[in-house]
Amino acid sequence: MKLKNIYEKDIERSIQGVIKIDDESFIKQELEEYVLTNEILKHFHLFFDAYNHSLNTNTQEMGVWISGFFGSGKSHFLKMISYLLENKIVDGKKAIDYFEDKIQDKMLLADIKRAGSVSSDVILFNIDSKAILNKITGKKELLSVFEQVFNEKINLSGLPYVAEFEEFLINENKYEEFKKCFKEESNQDWIDIRHQFRIRRDEITKAYSKALKKSIEEAENWYDNAPESYEVSIEKFAKRIKSYIESKNENHQVIFLVDEVGQYIGDDKSLLLNLQTIVEDLGLYCGGKAWVIVTSQEAIDDVIKVHGLELSKIQGRFDVKLSLSSTEADEVIKKRILEKTKTAKETLKLIYDKEESIIRNLLTFKNASYQKIYKDKNEFVDVYPFVPYQFNLLQSVFTEIRTHGYAGKHLSSGERPLLAAFQEAAKLYKEKEVISLVPFYTFYDAIEKFLEHQIISVIKRAENIILRGELKEIDVNILKMLFLLKNIKEIPTNIDNLATLYVSNINDDKVDIKKEITDSLRR
Repeated sequence: MKLKNIYEKDIERSIQGVIKIDDESFIKQELEEYVLTNEILKHFHLFFDAYNHSLNTNTQEMGVWISGFFGSGKSHFLKMISYLLENKIVDGKKAIDYFEDKIQDKMLLADIKRAGSVSSDVILFNIDSKAILNKITGKKELLSVFEQVFNEKINLSGLPYVAEFEEFLINENKYEEFKKCFKEESNQDWIDIRHQFRIRRDEITKAYSKALKKSIEEAENWYDNAPESYEVSIEKFAKRIKSYIESKNENHQVIFLVDEVGQYIGDDKSLLLNLQTIVEDLGLYCGGKAWVIVTSQEAIDDVIKVHGLELSKIQGRFDVKLSLSSTEADEVIKKRILEKTKTAKETLKLIYDKEESIIRNLLTFKNASYQKIYKDKNEFVDVYPFVPYQFNLLQSVFTEIRTHGYAGKHLSSGERPLLAAFQEAAKLYKEKEVISLVPFYTFYDAIEKFLEHQIISVIKRAENIILRGELKEIDVNILKMLFLLKNIKEIPTNIDNLATLYVSNINDDKVDIKKEITDSLRR
């Protein structure tokens, strides 16, 4: 039996990144496959209890800080929260319906249903990609991004001064008239062309003049001054959100879900204070009807670089603090990627019963803290063709890669690489026969796309030398493994440990592997 045939779900199916365009088929897959670990259920309890409390209470407790190391699933958690609050209809079913069989706690299920039944605008975005996409000046403020995503949500222009103009026209009942006049002047639809505001002077000013019955001189004066005269103010923004909420129904909510805010802020004190003020003013003016939910790779007190009163004020803005650990990441991978067919389970149990002692001897480390191997045949079935130690070890590798600046953009922005790495490694070994194991160096190939060019180029040079006959394939594999272990103190890079990491088949001879590695290191 080939490894590709042991999995319950197609190992080659696409698993979407965290914050991407809403494709219904991907959303359905995410809702169906989302794994509710005990930790996630605990955080659901905390969040939905606080959120539902705000529905009938005037409160300023509407900030949520979600922290977790790389691979902990915080961005995915944020996305699920957005689906549930919006109670999005996906393939004819409400989002909460996908959780009916996953949540046994009826009170929690009722809390989620209540939250999803409330009228709301749910605005999910990655702060860094939005800022870059719209060429916001450096990292001087967060407000522009909040304004932009809110405007886009309510079908106004992402440019704040253009959105202000559109809002004025709507309030004057002149918006449709203006769009009609613009179409006459330009033969194009306003919605399609408004992002070109700065280069459409003639058409815009003529349409303005006609629709509002103003002189062309007044229209041109307004146009020339619109960008510079726009007032950037957090208080003004908060009051605008309040007015918008009041224009809806009594319980309408506006929820900003901001991914990777900690990374965007970095050690910039002004950005941190900017975030504090946004949450503070939204809480003050909207009384719990506007929420700000953010994710960060660090807990809030690790991000904050200020002291004393400022520290306590910023912490106070985020009353709900949820910390996701990486301890249950292996459970998610086992259920989403490694779930086996019934036939495969029986086959693997028979293999383990027969080869248990051999497997244990093959996978033992020397002087290493990562000693986790299969505790019994059930875990062998769950984890195979991987080894239990690989979950924690790969998480440590990712952390070290990021810490030492080896990571490219994709690894920095939360693409769930841990899940992707296990899937990619499984795909690389899909044609191998059962009794094969995925050696640790395979993860290099699975994560190469996340790495900086200067790292990749070293490996490529070594591969080129193979073509000249001066190195062998094992040499490049050892080089990849040494890179992955470069800053990992828990596993000393001695010959014994490298041999354990190199095992790729239950029938491997570890003595032979150690000799091959010794020869390889000499080369």
